[in-house]
Amino acid sequence: MADVSLVLWAAIPPLLFLGFYYCRVQFAPSWLRLVLLFIFGAISGFAALGLEWVFETVANWVVNWQNTKYSLSGIILRQLVEVGPIEEGCKLVAVVVPTCVLQRKYRLRSSSIFLFTIAVALGFTAEENWIYLFHGTASVLDRIIGTPVHAMFSAPWGYALGIYISSTMRLHQDRKLIPKAWINSVICHALVNVLSSAWGYSTPIRFLSYGLFPFLLWMFWRMEQLLRKVQGKRPTILISGYTSQHRYWQRGLVIFALILGGNAIFGLFLLAQTLSPLSPSQLFYPDILWFILSRLLINLGFAILAWLIYRYLRHSARRHYL
Repeated sequence: MADVSLVLWAAIPPLLFLGFYYCRVQFAPSWLRLVLLFIFGAISGFAALGLEWVFETVANWVVNWQNTKYSLSGIILRQLVEVGPIEEGCKLVAVVVPTCVLQRKYRLRSSSIFLFTIAVALGFTAEENWIYLFHGTASVLDRIIGTPVHAMFSAPWGYALGIYISSTMRLHQDRKLIPKAWINSVICHALVNVLSSAWGYSTPIRFLSYGLFPFLLWMFWRMEQLLRKVQGKRPTILISGYTSQHRYWQRGLVIFALILGGNAIFGLFLLAQTLSPLSPSQLFYPDILWFILSRLLINLGFAILAWLIYRYLRHSARRHYL
């Protein structure tokens, strides 16, 4: 029974997130196909796990690869050479193979291929969730927070693949976009893993972890923008200044909003982690209740300020383009 519970906790959040995107795409492929791609994504996760084990075994024969896990420079190297390329490569294969099969019978839209990519990435997430939960190396809360991350990694090459395959002309420049987007995904994948690892180091390096959630928030924004583009919608414009000075000011506001919003999410995540060992009755102790309310107010204040900056930038853009 415990194993079934682990599988449900591992699979249900990614499936709900897939349903969220499925409902937002006009002329989406059938739900059954997306579930099949989700399963392919989970299989690609196990394939990536095996390939990483083979890579580390071979690398340990040549150099002491195991020691790369104990320094920041080693973690960066491991993420760029091993983890990022293998995981993004396995997800790419899991999208390309069924897409090529379906393309022989149907004319696929770029939005369908983008959804295939999200489905595979979320299946990969479900497999990863099960591994972490089975071995007890992460909590359910940690894994729920990380549900969209693999989809955000893969969104650039999913977009590029969709544009190329759905095009009637199959332009060379569109094909060249795929490896560039894949490399971008590998770098973002590596950077997120490095920033999340920085929390375990001493103070100067530890501060890097505060860049994690703003970067994740930016990647989520990017995925949303790519979703709009594959559906033929206009991108959401935030930078609308006529002069370079005004545009620099607006870019600064965007970065500031990402820092505020990202670290508001980070603060709420840390609050939930702090409170998770407590029983429900302990949450109502006066000192603990005051701690909860103060942290909620601080982080909600940051989030509201970030939202107000976003609304100001959207209002400025609408005023300029009317």
